[in-house]
Amino acid sequence: MAKRNIETSGVTDPLVIKAMQAVPRHRFVSDDLQDVAYGDFPLPIGYGQTISQPSMVALMSEALGVEAGAKVLEIGTGSGYQAAVLAAMGCEVYSTEILPGLAARAKAILDELGYAVTIGTADGYSGWPEHAPYDGIIVTAAPDHVPPGLIEQLAPGASLVVPIGAAGDVQTLWRFTVDETGEITAQNLASVLFVPLTRSDD
Repeated sequence: MAKRNIETSGVTDPLVIKAMQAVPRHRFVSDDLQDVAYGDFPLPIGYGQTISQPSMVALMSEALGVEAGAKVLEIGTGSGYQAAVLAAMGCEVYSTEILPGLAARAKAILDELGYAVTIGTADGYSGWPEHAPYDGIIVTAAPDHVPPGLIEQLAPGASLVVPIGAAGDVQTLWRFTVDETGEITAQNLASVLFVPLTRSDD
């Protein structure tokens, strides 16, 4: 990620910045997009999906508030880029992808680059309870409401970062944090535009 993109995102966490600088974004896009691989905008990855712009990946990664060694769940593997950034931060990463073609391609790239990410080909709406609780959960596509199962899979003090809103409309990026007593606090982080979260019954 170019230095100017990090500055534009407002991210200051050195762990995130180091990971963003280390992960080769061009490996997660097609050959015909290599010339624009590091531009600060989303790019198509097939199947009607996109790879998020670098500044958004940095913002969401920082919003998780995790440290190296944290167990993180990602909903929506997509290209694998966000998962790679989390792995480069030293996180133990679990990621779900409902589209088998994307899941297989992302796994191949992540394995080749040496990023240890556990990928499950599944509807991520209900999370991945087998590996819960998580120190952070990040959703890279937009549901129209907060999936309740994701909140339940957060460890005390952990956060869920998720864009919420109708498809095609401007959505809101939220951070929901669960404290030691189980109380949930919500923080509006930004206005965003993500592809809708695909579910198996859609």
